Amino acid sequence: MIALDIDSVKTQTQTSGTILWLCGWSMPDAVFDRLRELLPDFHHVSVDYSNADTPEKILIQTEIAAKNVLNLDGAAYRTRASCGPLLIAGWSLGGLLALRLASKGFADGLLLFAATARFTRSKEEIDLGWVDTYVRKMITGIVKDRQAVETNFRQLMFTEAEWESDIGESLPPIGSWTTPALIAGLQILRNEDCLSQLKSITCPVFLVHGTEDSICPYGAATELIAQLPKAKLFTIPACGHAPFLGKEDHIADELRRWWHEQ
Repeated sequence: MIALDIDSVKTQTQTSGTILWLCGWSMPDAVFDRLRELLPDFHHVSVDYSNADTPEKILIQTEIAAKNVLNLDGAAYRTRASCGPLLIAGWSLGGLLALRLASKGFADGLLLFAATARFTRSKEEIDLGWVDTYVRKMITGIVKDRQAVETNFRQLMFTEAEWESDIGESLPPIGSWTTPALIAGLQILRNEDCLSQLKSITCPVFLVHGTEDSICPYGAATELIAQLPKAKLFTIPACGHAPFLGKEDHIADELRRWWHEQ
């Protein structure tokens, strides 16, 4: 299902553009609510992956959402000049999907949280991602005990200090995605590879990444910054896999400043 705010596709004169929000694996897009509140000068659109039961459906929903914002399939074609620029924001899995859209020319800008161009890596590249064996074990585990897999995944999202600060309590409850959707998302993480397309992504990119991310390691961010032609890296020290949680005010200010410079 694609959640479209009706106002988000209207032509407006006083706007910084539209942000298409793509969430991380197993997460509802409500995790972005605070950031959206702090960015009232943008229109906001999101994609709901919770019932997507195949990888293909996730990819199709994502592309349809971008096309709907740009009205590429409408009877009256609207240019970016009339609907405003499209900024695609993605977290983790959503970041990978955002890069995929950008490689197809849909994005005027990217906002990437804890993102990577390729999630599964060889044993020699564990500073860039996870080995495929671990992801396959997650898929097997979901069939047996999905709550345990989601709980273990969330445990990895934060540093010990972050857990002690109760930041994990700000996440929406576990269980919003169906079992097929969880498996489909992991299959995307196993197979999607945007590395070869990075140099062709010429839109401006704002990367936000924590130095202590154990899911998408910080090395994945430095890899992106080295290959994306117009990327800026905003590093958050001692931070895990959710670099925007609890820091929304600061990130909203940095994002707005960066976007207005473009």
